[in-house]
Amino acid sequence: MQPPGELMVQEFLPAMRNLVARELRSQGLSQNRISSLLGVTQASVSLYLASDSRRSLAALSALSLSSEDAGRYAALLAEDVKRSAVDAVGTLSTLWTGLLGSGGVCPRHRSLHPALVDCDVCVRSFGKHGTAFSEALSEVSEAVKRLEATPDFASAMPEVSVNVALAVGDAKTSADVVAVPGRIVRVRGRPKAMLPPEPGASNHLSRVLLLVRTRRPRLRACVNLRYDGRMAGVVRRLGLRPLTVGGYPRAAPGDLTVNALESKLRSWREGFDVLVDLGGAGIEPNLYLFAEDAAGAVDLALKVSKAYSAGRRPAPGPAPPPTS
Repeated sequence: MQPPGELMVQEFLPAMRNLVARELRSQGLSQNRISSLLGVTQASVSLYLASDSRRSLAALSALSLSSEDAGRYAALLAEDVKRSAVDAVGTLSTLWTGLLGSGGVCPRHRSLHPALVDCDVCVRSFGKHGTAFSEALSEVSEAVKRLEATPDFASAMPEVSVNVALAVGDAKTSADVVAVPGRIVRVRGRPKAMLPPEPGASNHLSRVLLLVRTRRPRLRACVNLRYDGRMAGVVRRLGLRPLTVGGYPRAAPGDLTVNALESKLRSWREGFDVLVDLGGAGIEPNLYLFAEDAAGAVDLALKVSKAYSAGRRPAPGPAPPPTS
């Protein structure tokens, strides 16, 4: 038996760790800090940094991942490991299963094991979804295109980037929620999705959405935006009722936003339209918008971002004193 998981451990994971270590080092992190974030020894980090990155890029290329994509994913994973080990594992797993489902790993796998020349297990297991998922994938794709076509939306994007999540059917886990792998990022000042949407692509946003659905089950979609004083004013002007968490005094294991939301919902008895996470302890403040479908969530996100962008315009100066 020669499962593709061997390639994950022996080729994909070491190559991605190499690139992520380099990205974190370029941000000024020490080797000890990098080793802690990646879960490897300091000696391993030293070897990563001393090695030629072209070897890692070549290994990833053999798995159908271009150098450009590998660099983007390394930057994304570097941000994820600083935020949450769970987020990093989720993103890494999504990238790997995406390669499996697309057939990108097959040529390398077959070159090592010629007996698998007719194997299509991964494509069948990870590359196809039922009708409900197909419809959800199409719905999120169209919603994302609308964001990408609105340059001003970038002003409301947080540093951790944006995602659009849509729960499918009676969703119970993040695997039942369609989102964008790698999120929607700024590219030359415009919003741009890293990859087409997939089930299970955002552990964090999916868990937020699933928790909100325990109180408001008709809400199936979620979009996150930045949150600051100006955005607080937008929320008030639009009459959106917030449920607020955050102000974390220190870092702790797990997803602080999800943990705080779960605790808050146990005692919260009022209605709410949006979730405000005030951030803290290395967590960037975020605003979470909800709707019954992806189109509605994006409608609201565009409405909020338009109001937010309008707030950047300089206020009129004071009126001149009356003349005598």
